[in-house]
Amino acid sequence: MSKSSSIYAEAWKKLKRDNLAKVGSVIILIACVVALLGPTIRPDTSGDADKQILQLKALKPGFEIDQILVTKNKPAPKNNFFKTLVFGSESPYETPIPVVKYWFDGDYIYGERFLGSVDVTDTVKYHIINVVYPINIKDADIKSTKEGYTYRNLEGYEVSVNKAECIQTIEKNHIIRPTYYLGTDRNGRDFLSRIMAGTRISLGVGVIAVSISLLIGILMGAMAGFFRGWVDELISWIINVFWSIPALLLVIAITLSLGKGIEVVFIAVGLTMWVEVARIVRGQFLTISSFEFVEAGRALGFTNGRLIFRHILPNTVGPIIVVAISNFATAILLESGLSFLGLGVQPPQASWGAMVGSYSAYLIGDFAYLAILPGIAIVLLVVAFFMLGNGLRDAFDVRGKE
Repeated sequence: MSKSSSIYAEAWKKLKRDNLAKVGSVIILIACVVALLGPTIRPDTSGDADKQILQLKALKPGFEIDQILVTKNKPAPKNNFFKTLVFGSESPYETPIPVVKYWFDGDYIYGERFLGSVDVTDTVKYHIINVVYPINIKDADIKSTKEGYTYRNLEGYEVSVNKAECIQTIEKNHIIRPTYYLGTDRNGRDFLSRIMAGTRISLGVGVIAVSISLLIGILMGAMAGFFRGWVDELISWIINVFWSIPALLLVIAITLSLGKGIEVVFIAVGLTMWVEVARIVRGQFLTISSFEFVEAGRALGFTNGRLIFRHILPNTVGPIIVVAISNFATAILLESGLSFLGLGVQPPQASWGAMVGSYSAYLIGDFAYLAILPGIAIVLLVVAFFMLGNGLRDAFDVRGKE
């Protein structure tokens, strides 16, 4: 086994003995599963968890009510697992109609529509055929027969259906009673789904921002530490300039310059975190480039690129991993801060920071949890990354106790 392999094996053994690092890893793993599976496991399967039912706005956790699903008057959308995984699924139904109660009478289904309180309702009615099938005709154009109905579908073909089967289909597939485990927000959206959708934003910003910071930081740090001289002086000056500017202030400046949006957040956060990576890599390269195996490589005529990427850089992976994990937490905090100020992720996308900002006024009322829950989510994920980062730091510390 090579020396570098033994270092990583020993670090893995130390990490497995760190209980806090294991707890952080579990939290991060759960967040990754929620983010990767996205709409496929959320109660609201739309892309941004943005299904709004205005009659259900600001309802307490655990609320449930019957809802009538009326089929849209157009062909059913084609959804598949992978499309739903990335973009969410398009519902074949109109906006659900929440009802206190419903009943069938003749050719129609009636319902007392919920308007924010069980004591405030109005009556709605839909033809049975219009509920079940995607048709774009008036009720008068639906012909009643002895066993059911005859109508023309979207393709213009005449279709006969059985009334009893239609009613059975409605009761089985078109009457739902979802439970809003964390209640709804002021736009009538399922709040649990919004919290889950925010996980993808936070981890997505972390992955892309850290990738940008690693790309720039490793390149700049490696050049400074390997070539030294005026290259080191120039890059060190650039690092010191960026280091002297507060990260959040720099991110806000970049965001205001490039505009709002999730893509700008990725770039802005990534461009502020490369400095720490560059400092770590530069220090490692300054130390390792003076080792005998590097001098031997130079004597054998190895190119600078081979020495940097095949011989020195692999020996700096440990510290780079540690700083990358720490930068994940920083990226999540920066994104949350930007979204809290309204400069980050824009509606209808779900961001924990934006939720805290939007519902901060509710902190002194009955709906304080609308701001507290996303705040807890931010704290949990950030602390989890710090716990894992501290565990990795201790694991790669060769001076630490065995």
